[in-house]
Amino acid sequence: MVDLKKLKVLHLLSQRPDSTGSGIYVQAMMREATACGYDNFLVAGIQADGCDVTEYIAQKNSMFVTFHNADVFYQIPGMSDVMPYESTRFCDLSEEDLCEYENAFSEILRHAVSRFKPDIIHSHHLWIVSSLVRRRFPNIPLVTTCHGSDLRQFQNCPHLQKRVLIGCRKIDVVMALSAAQKKEVVRLYHLSPKKIMIVGAGYNDSLFYSDTKPGPDPVQLVYAGKLSNAKGVPWFLRALQSIRSPAWQLNLVGSGSGEEKERCLGLAKELGEKVRVYGALSQKGLAKIMRHSQILVLPSFYEGLPLVILEALASGCRIVATDLPGTKELLGDDDTDFITLVRTPRLRFSDQPYREDEQLFEKNLEKAIRQQMNAVSKGGQFDLSPIQDKLEAYTWTGIFKKVREAYLSCFI
Repeated sequence: MVDLKKLKVLHLLSQRPDSTGSGIYVQAMMREATACGYDNFLVAGIQADGCDVTEYIAQKNSMFVTFHNADVFYQIPGMSDVMPYESTRFCDLSEEDLCEYENAFSEILRHAVSRFKPDIIHSHHLWIVSSLVRRRFPNIPLVTTCHGSDLRQFQNCPHLQKRVLIGCRKIDVVMALSAAQKKEVVRLYHLSPKKIMIVGAGYNDSLFYSDTKPGPDPVQLVYAGKLSNAKGVPWFLRALQSIRSPAWQLNLVGSGSGEEKERCLGLAKELGEKVRVYGALSQKGLAKIMRHSQILVLPSFYEGLPLVILEALASGCRIVATDLPGTKELLGDDDTDFITLVRTPRLRFSDQPYREDEQLFEKNLEKAIRQQMNAVSKGGQFDLSPIQDKLEAYTWTGIFKKVREAYLSCFI
């Protein structure tokens, strides 16, 4: 008999749990589940040099598939083609590589289930490992959070779709970040809408909160995310080259890999001392920068539900972002003078605008950034009360109430 007041939850993530939005999500779920009286166990992927999970889970309550080592010889595959660490792309994996990948996770999961005996499994991404765990353990309730990057992989890797669908169509509950994402899941995976709950994602309100801002000379900008084309970073940095006044400083937070990262860093270097490059930071480190920044810029071409916007708003930052469906759903239709949305350019690929649209996109970014910079120069602080209810609904505690509903629905 399952004790619904003290569920044993096995959390499953196929990549590192200390990086990216899905890693932050997993950490939050475990933290909130613990506060709810649940027992937690983590299965995740890590690299040979490891990762620090001691902040949010005891080592005895976790097991890992180690990549670029004995478990799997190649670098960990990322749910995005550009990750903030060395990674492999799913589209480049051979059939032999995929079998090695699945076998490694199967073995770790077998040991974890035997040791922990979970009441329910909470996996992340509608992708290969979620499909695998459904097939291997058909009698354990399974809920899965869709993050958006999984939908991109599904479309970019049609040769893997059958492998994904065979298990993912049998998941008990899928948790979507937004209504727009729910429609995409129904369309791509042919799941019944009744199996999909809109849960959203949250932010840590104990870290991200408003504080006294510095003076507007220079205006403090912040970008936080991967240094990649898909996040729109090169176009953003080129837009800044045209802004001479008012004075500004960009705090560039995040990492990446390969040529795209180097391209972003090269453009940042051209801007000289106006750009401070921080690399990857902890949530605590990012929160400190946001409390002392005045404008967040998120020029991304693809987002599920952009947590960084919630974090920035809670920290008292004005927003310049692309008008993606998840962003518009998050912010609503209410007009506010501290948020400017920029039209997303037409895309040839998931991370490349049509050449004839690039200049217009940069001009639109420049105009939106200038608009918010001028507002900062005139009086900086703004009233958060119009969106306070929304911010409270998107705390991790608020999000976990919905996740808990998904858990409990599996036992009704």
